[in-house]
Amino acid sequence: MNILIIGGGGREHALAWKIRQNPEIKRIYCIPGNGGIEEIAECCALSMDDFGRLAAFAREKEVDFTIVGPEQPLVEGIVDYFRSQKLPVFGPIKSAARMEGSKIFAKRLMAKYGIPTARFSEFGNPAAALAYIDSLPEQPLVVKADGLAAGKGSVVCPDRAGARRSVDEMMNRRIFKDAGARVVIEECMSGEEVSLFVIADGKDYLTLTPAQDYKRALDGDRGKNTGGMGSYAPTPFLTAELRDRAIREVVEPTLSALQSEGIEYTGVLYCGLMLTADGPKVIEFNCRFGDPETQAVLPLLKSDLLEIVQAAHSRSLGKLRLQLDDAHAVCVVLASGGYPDVYETGKEIRGLDNLPEDVLVFHAGTRWEGEKLLAAGGRVLGVTAVDSELPGAARRVYAAIPQIHFEKIHYRSDISRRAWKK
Repeated sequence: MNILIIGGGGREHALAWKIRQNPEIKRIYCIPGNGGIEEIAECCALSMDDFGRLAAFAREKEVDFTIVGPEQPLVEGIVDYFRSQKLPVFGPIKSAARMEGSKIFAKRLMAKYGIPTARFSEFGNPAAALAYIDSLPEQPLVVKADGLAAGKGSVVCPDRAGARRSVDEMMNRRIFKDAGARVVIEECMSGEEVSLFVIADGKDYLTLTPAQDYKRALDGDRGKNTGGMGSYAPTPFLTAELRDRAIREVVEPTLSALQSEGIEYTGVLYCGLMLTADGPKVIEFNCRFGDPETQAVLPLLKSDLLEIVQAAHSRSLGKLRLQLDDAHAVCVVLASGGYPDVYETGKEIRGLDNLPEDVLVFHAGTRWEGEKLLAAGGRVLGVTAVDSELPGAARRVYAAIPQIHFEKIHYRSDISRRAWKK
């Protein structure tokens, strides 16, 4: 069987690594891929937004099934296009991908169907947004760009002045381009954030091991928002009771709401939840596997991933019995110095050959130049270790990281630590 994976980050490396474990796999292709994926798949430097060329590639290579990793092509309708070409593909259609592609769409859906989330208002006019902020009592606020912003479009503001700055940056200065033309301003919820991955087929669903990721660039959740600096799974904060409540109050009502709106949701529904004093509430929905949560969740999946995604495509998830490892996984992202602001690429990466065999390295931004592996992005590598206990997994990963070298390497030293006492 030939598989095509769309994407080129750490998430896609983890997907390729897991899919490759299926004994029926003949060949894996990845577009565009990266330096690590290149070692287990055939990579091709095509544009992810040229759906016609991607479909032609799939036919040329006799691809049996395509898995789409990133949100951008999903939001732009790659699944709809592949389906129109009779090419089997895993992921939500364009109308369903609006759950991530438009924060306003998702918030309106939640408000209409009573799905717990933060109180909010939406704005397409910056003056109106600023006037609304000024009308509120002093308090922390969250300002969110309506469209896709590479995971950086949600800004937690400590006060009204910060919220005003965020509105100005998004709506007037257009730091996220058209994605910030409209914004959501919402109350700032408090509690632990957790990520719950749901794989749905339009009628049935499965949930994977819940995770917690770390968005801020610096230890202690300080610094700017990033695409994610690390993750671990499972998270003890989402207890069995809270998980059941999240499924009952968020997952099932959301899938039902989409059906009521005439939208079939087939693919991954990433539920970003805040565990508030009043119970789980939705921070955001994403239409794909999270990054870097996937690099912690998939090593704990004992079931065959290809079988799962194909069952979702064929609407037969109800026939599967999911098997999850009861171990713990920690993934730490190694980033280029300066990320998420200005950073340099092209730095040589050394030391990967010195790592223990039980430590996994998922490449995010890497490329080969002759015999040299070079950093080619803000987030460069994700290092994952698995252990029977969470502190043990953290110790393993942090013992391995000093073996890896590239100039101005940056990583957080506290991934998963907050959960140890729990």
